[in-house]
Parts: sequence; structure tokens; C-alpha cells
Amino acid sequence: MSFGFVAFHYPRPDYAEEFTDRVHKACEFVASRPGALSAECWVTTEGGVVVTTGRFETEQALRAAFSAARDAGVIVDADEREHRPREFFTLLSR
Repeated sequence: MSFGFVAFHYPRPDYAEEFTDRVHKACEFVASRPGALSAECWVTTEGGVVVTTGRFETEQALRAAFSAARDAGVIVDADEREHRPREFFTLLSR
């Protein structure tokens, strides 16, 4: 069994490229943490939504990766470059 996440980010159009670059860096950081299997950044074909996905060996590894990313300032709970709150879901493989 593995644990994952998917997050939907809604950057303001004038910050889309800057925001996407920041999210790519966050995915690289998270993917480098112990127990991480993957972390990726996607952009919808329309370009309005940035989607991040990831997979971890354990729930503890997922939580530790995000805790480390927050502590390092790589991710923040809210970003003024987003025009609506992001949606974050923790996933469990079955």
C-alpha cells in the first residue's frame, strides 16, 4: 500500500509562469525526501490550473516531506499569486 497526494492550484494569469516554476521546485524538493516515490507538476491544457501529484511509501513519509518543505519555505499554506484556495487531497492506494 502506498500514499499519495493530488493538489489543484489556481494561479492568477499574470503569475502563471512564476507560480509554475515555484511548484516545480517544490516537487523536486518533495521527491528528494526519504520514502518519496514520485512528485510531479502538471498544467492543464487550458493553462489555468497547476496540478501536483506525488506518491510515497508510507503516510509518515508523505507528512514528513511536506513538513520539511514547509520548514524550508519551499511550500506555503497560502499564496497571494493564487486567485482561489488550492485543493489538496491525500490518497491511499487500494
